[in-house]
Amino acid sequence: MEIVKILNNNVVVSIKEEQEVIVMGRGIAFNKRSGDEINSEQVDKIFTLEDDITKKFKTLISDIPVEYMELSERIIQYAKMKLGKKLNDSIYISLTDHIHFAIERHNDNMPITNGLLWETKHLYKEEFEIGLEALNMICDQFNVILPEDEAAFIALHIVNAQLNEDMTNIMDMTEVIQDILTIVKYHLKMEFDESSLNYYRFVTHLKFFAHRLVKGTHYKKNDEDDLLGVIKSKYPDAYKCTEKIKKFIENKYSYELTEEEMLYLTIHIQRVVKN
Repeated sequence: MEIVKILNNNVVVSIKEEQEVIVMGRGIAFNKRSGDEINSEQVDKIFTLEDDITKKFKTLISDIPVEYMELSERIIQYAKMKLGKKLNDSIYISLTDHIHFAIERHNDNMPITNGLLWETKHLYKEEFEIGLEALNMICDQFNVILPEDEAAFIALHIVNAQLNEDMTNIMDMTEVIQDILTIVKYHLKMEFDESSLNYYRFVTHLKFFAHRLVKGTHYKKNDEDDLLGVIKSKYPDAYKCTEKIKKFIENKYSYELTEEEMLYLTIHIQRVVKN
């Protein structure tokens, strides 16, 4: 591969299989110029990103030391391994930028409190555990101890990369989920067994429900009116709880639950109660 453009001593733009790529490696561009061959032994990572993300990546890497990009890459690979899921390429930009800014704020003694720390810990447990490990990686590389608030921020970036949403929507979704869990908890006078499979299924359902809510979309109608009637009779307490959720969601978010959504909410609530 040839160097097309040098972004800094450690990052260059090249062409691989007729596609523009970002190539990273320590000293890969030192004493080099456009048109020179890249030393394959110096290549640490090749990024093949979507066009719009590549442009932002170039700007980011020009402004932020390569150590942050390398650290972010390690965290992302760790997250992919732990979750077994593909993450949107945008996380290379958002996570690197966040970590750089978090460390700058720490050094300037300007910490930011995460208002969704508790919710993130409980709703996105796997991602939060990854966030905690990321704090260990940050400490090892930069000798900086960041608070749990930052683990939650990192967790939300990972959730964002799974759902391909912007951070504002992810935070809105987290609030919706917590609102619903609170209603269920107090209406049915119960404590959740957060280690149970039914609780995990319920929270997973709520994530997708909240995603539809912030997007303003609904389940497609499947004419399940009869089934809803059966569920309503069979699980009256769970259905009353769903009605309370429906009213709350309409008042706070101006979003009307369909009968399909009420059906599945009732079933999941009943499973959690039974558990």
